[in-house]
Amino acid sequence: MTETVTRETAISEHGIIGDLQTAALVTTDGSIDWFCWPRFDSPAVFGALLDDEVGGHFRIHPAGTSYTCKQMYLPDTAVLVTRFFSEAGLGQVVDFMPPAGDTATDRHRIVRIVQCVRGRMTFEVDVAPRFDYGRHPHRLEVTDNGVAFVAGSQRLTLHIVREPEDERLADVRAEDSNLLGTLSLVAGQTRGVVLESDADGPPREVRLREVQALLDETIAYWRSWVARSTYTGRWREDVNRSAITLKLMTYAPSGGIVAAPTAALPEQIGGERNWDYRYTWVRDASFSVHALLKLGMTDEAARFGTWLGDRIRERLASDSGPLNIMYRIDGSSDLKEDVLDHWRGYRGSAPVRIGNGAAEQLQLDIYGEALDSVYAGVRAGLPLPHQGWTATSRVLDWLAENWDQPEEGIWETRGGREPFTYGRVMCWVAFDRGIRMALEHGRPASVDRWRAERDRIYQQVMERGFHPTRRAFVQHYNTDVLDSSLLRMPTVGFVDGRDPLWLSTLTAMDDELVTDSLVYRYDPDASPDGLRGSEGTFSLCTFAYVDALTRAGRLNEARTAFEKMLTYGNHVGLYSEEIALTGEQIGNFPQAFTHLALIDAAVTLDAALDGRSPR
Repeated sequence: MTETVTRETAISEHGIIGDLQTAALVTTDGSIDWFCWPRFDSPAVFGALLDDEVGGHFRIHPAGTSYTCKQMYLPDTAVLVTRFFSEAGLGQVVDFMPPAGDTATDRHRIVRIVQCVRGRMTFEVDVAPRFDYGRHPHRLEVTDNGVAFVAGSQRLTLHIVREPEDERLADVRAEDSNLLGTLSLVAGQTRGVVLESDADGPPREVRLREVQALLDETIAYWRSWVARSTYTGRWREDVNRSAITLKLMTYAPSGGIVAAPTAALPEQIGGERNWDYRYTWVRDASFSVHALLKLGMTDEAARFGTWLGDRIRERLASDSGPLNIMYRIDGSSDLKEDVLDHWRGYRGSAPVRIGNGAAEQLQLDIYGEALDSVYAGVRAGLPLPHQGWTATSRVLDWLAENWDQPEEGIWETRGGREPFTYGRVMCWVAFDRGIRMALEHGRPASVDRWRAERDRIYQQVMERGFHPTRRAFVQHYNTDVLDSSLLRMPTVGFVDGRDPLWLSTLTAMDDELVTDSLVYRYDPDASPDGLRGSEGTFSLCTFAYVDALTRAGRLNEARTAFEKMLTYGNHVGLYSEEIALTGEQIGNFPQAFTHLALIDAAVTLDAALDGRSPR
């Protein structure tokens, strides 16, 4: 993909690198314009994605010449290569973060290997960190081997990668609070820089053999991980890239999975739907685990199961009622929503929100998603320990008393509580999976009570959730509005994919929510959600539509819709939350919801095309 050089880079013009504790976004022009340190949910150090003037950046690109750019991943890895083409030569920057391990640490490394492949190239290096979203000033400590950026107790150190014979290749200078430099190379030369947080000492001289060893180890890690996938279907490259992306959004020390590594990217350019997604949603993480389980990835399910079990036991110990819908990646619950008034936002989309005020909403569907992923893990061979089962039983006993009440629903609307149909369906799933585990594994449980509540939910949804005039299941019992969250009804087994009630629902959605295979969540004009403005089509729902078409036996339409949706992925196969009318990607990026749904749709459709029954 060719890129015209610009400082306001489109959301889709990024790749992602990460070390399983935090992540960075790299533009097709070689700029790191989003990086939070030391964790996904920590303040940004580089935030030019949301405000190029005050957000901070780390740029490496050719100096003083016109050029075009292309970007790729090394196959089956999270190692990103940005290539620069000019009349003077061909150069590239190889970006990666060595995995940081399972113990929480402030030490993270961004390795940027700079190479001249053909001709001659001079690269400009521009490092401008802005600590704590630009609210904390810093000073520079410059040495012959690099520079340290110091803000109070926080310290970022830039080491120069070089060999003894070429010390004059690098020209580095401080300007205000930034580091500027040039790196002149001829064909075959390789140099670079390493940005390290919480380094043990001052900037040091780094040799090529050291960064090459880090690169080799990082490539080996990712290829070994991807090799565990059992998926061998038609869309293997897309599925593998989505799996790697989900893994990159996993916080290894806790097993929590963030919904996205970014904050405040708008669902409508210039609008107010700008949310912080750098947290672990029970729903999103459960979906992610379920998708990875379909690929044979059980370790992630086990780690998330531990994370989820800890949250359940904390709530039960304090007798504080239901689970929060989201938490920080370490399981803490302080997600107070605030606004960065000094940031202009992506393309002027303000407010720039950090934290998330929806954290304590009542969303009953999360219990179904959580229990569905636990059940899938148990079926895949993961243990069902006594302590975990006891906590699960107590949650279901609580749900038996509380499922039949209004709630905020899956989309976190701010327009008040309603008896959402999807929430009821997922409560049915929670009881159904709990009953199955109890019976299949001989666990003590209030099975008769759970069965009675499960059946009550089923009858209630069939009587009140299906609108006779619309001939469709609707968003909640007090409306006739359609809602594409209900596309998951056949996926979870609440209805058969060819049931007449479901087929008429799918037809109604075809007419109202689907536009050239892309799917809206709902019509906000018909169902006020407490927010101004509109939004694009929701990519999770588009892939869920593919799954629903498949289960309805409409395979040709399903395959066409799937292939169309793949054209909206960016140049390296990444997806944000939504697609605008212009076809551009909008919303937080990359989005776990979208990538897990791609995996789900690919697995289901592939099985159906091969004549196998979708699970």
